[in-house]
Amino acid sequence: MHVTHLSLADFRSYARVEVPLDPGVTAFVGANGQGKTNLVEAVGYLATLGSHRVASDAPLVRMGAERAVIRAAVTQGERSQLVELELNPGRANRARINRSSQVKPRDVLGIVRTVLFAPEDLSLIKGDPGERRRFLDELITARAPRMAGVRSDYERVLKQRNTLLKSTAMARRHGGRSLDLSTLDVWDQHLARAGAELLARRLDLIGVLRPLADKAYEQLAPGGGPVQLEYRCSAPGSGHTREELYGQLLAALADVRKQEVERGVTLVGPHRDDLLLKLGDLPAKGYASHGESWSYALALRLASYELLRSEGNEPVLVLDDVFAELDARRRERLAELVAPGEQVLVTAAVDDDVPEVLAGTRYAVSGGTVERLARVEPLTSREPARSAELVDPVRPVDHGRPVDHVTPADPVRPAQPVDVVEPAERPERS
Repeated sequence: MHVTHLSLADFRSYARVEVPLDPGVTAFVGANGQGKTNLVEAVGYLATLGSHRVASDAPLVRMGAERAVIRAAVTQGERSQLVELELNPGRANRARINRSSQVKPRDVLGIVRTVLFAPEDLSLIKGDPGERRRFLDELITARAPRMAGVRSDYERVLKQRNTLLKSTAMARRHGGRSLDLSTLDVWDQHLARAGAELLARRLDLIGVLRPLADKAYEQLAPGGGPVQLEYRCSAPGSGHTREELYGQLLAALADVRKQEVERGVTLVGPHRDDLLLKLGDLPAKGYASHGESWSYALALRLASYELLRSEGNEPVLVLDDVFAELDARRRERLAELVAPGEQVLVTAAVDDDVPEVLAGTRYAVSGGTVERLARVEPLTSREPARSAELVDPVRPVDHGRPVDHVTPADPVRPAQPVDVVEPAERPERS
C-alpha cells in the first residue's frame, strides 16, 4: 500500500498544496518550522484519525480558516481509492471515500496504515503508562479498524461511570442524600464488557509483538537484549478469553467499589493498566541508558511494522526528524532496516540528516511551498552540499476535477465542502 498523491487545504501552515508521492523513499527537507512535519502528520491523521503532536483538531486548522481538508489517493495492489477528511473543530468532522458521502470518518480507518517513528517515541520508554496504552491501542486499531468503536464505547462508559461516582462522593462529603448505587451495577456490566474485549486484544497483541520486538532490538543493538514485554493488569486474575476477562473485571470492580465511591473515580480497568518494558531482567524505565531507550523505542516501531506487513497490507513508514536524534550507528542500522519498505516518508532539517541508503525522491520545504528536487541516487561519494538539485515546483495531479497549485502569493480558493456524515467517534487519548 502506498499514497500516490496528498492534497491539503487550510491544514496547519498550508493554504493549499498538492504533493505527488512515489513508492520507495521520499524525503522532505527543510529548516524547522517550515512545514515538513505537517505533511507527514496529515498522512498519519488519515491512518489514525488523530495527530501524534496534539490531542485535538483545532491546532490542525490554519489560522483564520474554519476547516481543514486532507485528501489522499491510495493504491493497494491494483485497487485505488480516494479518501477525504474535513476537519471541523467543535463540529462534526466529515468524510468521503471515492467521493461518496455516505460514510463516517471512522470508516476511513484501514485504507491508510502507517507506522510512525518520531522524537516523541522516547516517551514509550520513559513516559507515563498512558503513552504505552495508546501505543497498544493504536496498533490494535490498525490491525482491526472496528476496535475504534470498542475504544470509543469504553471511554464513553468510563466517563458516565466516573460522573456517577463523583456525584456520589460529593453527596457523601457534604451530607447530602445518598444516590442509588444500583445504577453502578449496570455501568459495571457495560464497562466490563467493552473492557474485556479491549483487554483481550491487548494481551493477544503483546503475545505476537514480543518476539518481533526482541528480534528488532537485536538488529539495532546486537547483544544488548533480550527485551521483554509484560502486561500489568489492574484487575487481578489470569483470564485470556473475553468471558474470563469479563468476569475478572466485574469481580475487581466489586472489590474496589467502596474505595471508588469514596474517591469518585474508577480504579480498575484497561485505562489503569500498563505495559512493562524490560531490558534483560530490569525495567527499561529508570534503568536503560538514553541510547538503550532509543533502541527499545525503535524496536517497538519496527516490530509494529513487521506485524502489519506480515498481515498482508504493508504500512507507510514515516520517520519524522528521527535521524537527527540518533547516533551514527543507530542511524545507519535503522536506515538499512526501513529502506526496503514499499513507501518510506522521511523529514529532516538538512540533507546530511538523511542516510545515503535512503536515496529517492526529495522535496524542499520552505515558507509554505513544497518543491520537488532531482531524485537522489546512492553514490560512493558525493559532496554533502550538493546532494540534490532543484528542478521544478510540485505540479498538481488531477483526481477527477481541476485543482489549483497555490503558492503563498496566490489567492486562496476555499476547499470544496465534503458532504455531511455522522460525527467522528474517536476514542479519547488516555
